[in-house]
Amino acid sequence: MAELRNCPTCGEFFNYTGVRDVCAKCAMNEEKMYEEVYRFLRKRENRAANIERIVEVTGVTESLLYKWVRKGRLQPALFPNLGYPCDNCGKLTTKGKLCEDCTDELKSDLRTFEAAQEFREAVQNSDRATYLSDKRKNR
Repeated sequence: MAELRNCPTCGEFFNYTGVRDVCAKCAMNEEKMYEEVYRFLRKRENRAANIERIVEVTGVTESLLYKWVRKGRLQPALFPNLGYPCDNCGKLTTKGKLCEDCTDELKSDLRTFEAAQEFREAVQNSDRATYLSDKRKNR
């Protein structure tokens, strides 16, 4: 079922069906800009262009380029200098929400946390241990 929303680009109301995040008019404009960017990048000399160069030549916003890379419309495998910012540090990445450095740091922190948790559990278990004395030895 459609939901009435404001277009984030122009502010007009549109029926959001889950397919597009913008109204039909803005979607057509985005598609025209995408075609312009894609034509620019298809040329052999422009395939290694970075985000700043693409914005300078085509006039497309960085956020739109990031959106297209995130959605897979512009493949970083074909255009190596494309990516979108990591949600944590802002460094360009090509997959997921975090770059490899932030992912590795997060994994390291999780391993450290799990090791500390296991150590705490081991200390608690050793404190709970019951010592039985043999009454016959003391006689």
